[in-house]
Amino acid sequence: MWIVAIGWSYVVILMAATETSFVAGVMTFLVYCMIPLSILFYLTGGKRRRARREAKAAGIEAPGLFSLPQHGVAKNKQTADGGGSFPACDGADGGCGGGGD
Repeated sequence: MWIVAIGWSYVVILMAATETSFVAGVMTFLVYCMIPLSILFYLTGGKRRRARREAKAAGIEAPGLFSLPQHGVAKNKQTADGGGSFPACDGADGGCGGGGD
């Protein structure tokens, strides 16, 4: 759905650029792009909002937009200076996840 929203935004930006005045261009962008897309995203995001609300009520951390699945993935600990640390590569499996021969 994101590609459709981006494509539609591109079309509307081109439409707004051809308007005769700046105010007409802004109004075209708002009426044809921002308002319809905000309504569309609100309507299609109902299941995600409901799941996030239920997870919060149950005390479970709901996954965010850019979260990675946590099945067997080690989380990085922050060091004292604020930088991230990476797990050491022992080389037993052909390197750091390299998969060897």
